[in-house]
Amino acid sequence: MSRISTTLAKGWMRLGTRFLPFADAATKELPLPRLLRLSLFQVSTGISIVLLNGTLNRVMIVELGVSTLLVSLMVSLPLVFAPFRVLIGFKSDNHRSVLGWRRVPYIWMGTLVQFGGFAILPFALLVLSGTGEYPAVYGQIGAALAFLLVGAGMHTTQTAGLALATDLAPAEARPRVVAFLYVMLLFGMAGSALIFSELLRNFNEIRLIQVIQGVALTQLLLNITALWKQEARDPSLTSAARERPEFQHSWAKFRESGGSIRVLVALALGTAGFSMQDILLEPYGAEILKLTVGQTTALTAFFALGTLAGFGLAARTLGHNADPYRIAGFGALAGVFAFSAVIFAAPLNSVLLFRIGTALIGFGGGLFAAGTLTAAMALASDGESGLALGTWGAVQATAAGGGIALGGGIRDAVTSLAATGMLGRAMSDPSTGYSVVYHIEVALLFTTLIAIGPLVRTARTGLSQSPSRFGLAEFPG
Repeated sequence: MSRISTTLAKGWMRLGTRFLPFADAATKELPLPRLLRLSLFQVSTGISIVLLNGTLNRVMIVELGVSTLLVSLMVSLPLVFAPFRVLIGFKSDNHRSVLGWRRVPYIWMGTLVQFGGFAILPFALLVLSGTGEYPAVYGQIGAALAFLLVGAGMHTTQTAGLALATDLAPAEARPRVVAFLYVMLLFGMAGSALIFSELLRNFNEIRLIQVIQGVALTQLLLNITALWKQEARDPSLTSAARERPEFQHSWAKFRESGGSIRVLVALALGTAGFSMQDILLEPYGAEILKLTVGQTTALTAFFALGTLAGFGLAARTLGHNADPYRIAGFGALAGVFAFSAVIFAAPLNSVLLFRIGTALIGFGGGLFAAGTLTAAMALASDGESGLALGTWGAVQATAAGGGIALGGGIRDAVTSLAATGMLGRAMSDPSTGYSVVYHIEVALLFTTLIAIGPLVRTARTGLSQSPSRFGLAEFPG
């Protein structure tokens, strides 16, 4: 029996690393069950993103009649804290604690702040709907506060959580672990989008409030489960007597390792190019293609699955020592075709073409994110993973927030001009405002290709030979 058990165990291990996704990201120090449990904080983040960007924006614009500009500003409010991800990562690298924890305090406080935002949100939406006794402006203030708290909590939790994962994993496995956690974010987005689509099939305000309350409780339980007994207490790392570097010194080291302005500009342009549509896809499907709440919520699943496919293709190409900036460039090019499909969906009245375009947006965004994050991981040095990941996240999230706000404002302004006939009869269609934004995104992606070009030429002697590769090449093909 002992021999049979040993044989079965070895066979299962071989089967697991071959067929189970990301099983090779596990190590002796961070076995697969523990890694899966740790990844729950990314699942929680994905659920929150879908609720804010994929469901509430459509409900507030279409069902509650809130202006697109105001909703875009609210949805972008969580990204106000994005620039602080650099500081959060640095602070968690050098946190002082008698208990000996560096990452746990940030993850826990981020979870509580996020829960507080979700606790406020249902009451704000009730007032915002105009069915209560108070003016709608109170609902707008409450909703803005709720979005702000949720965003602060998500950024804090995600930055510290990713840094904790790199602490727990051995150096050679850290890139694969970080990649695995980002893919789990996509699984959380895709799964929650399908669940929300089913729960909101027959939409009403009470059902929406129940969904929000369920998300608040779910994210709290997921983060507690992910955090439980993950970080070992080490007072030597958090002692007040331990010498800590200045932020300027750490930032200078990051710049010297290759964190150039061009890298950050290319990341910002590409992210903005892919993000301006975040606030518009669901209303576009509802107003122009007449999709229901459930159908527009399901678009997030198409987007997430497309992003996952982008990560998969990046895995195969990076496995052959591909240049990460070249991968990012192909992602931007795919985005050009994606937005073209979305634009033509309106005159052709094609829901299928719209869904294909949505999936391609995710696919191009996945390639772009994989390439740029590969480069960011190659820039991390001397255990300051929090700073490297925080910098990437700060630029990426800030550009996304700016793109979301700009997209909503442009759509409102152009739609207003088109409705009054100031743009001429040919541009009086309700889809004109959306189309202008999508054309701007195409232009931004072409600009991104221009910014990435010189990086591709120099990467052959730089990042492509770095030993701290992102690890997507280790994914099952």
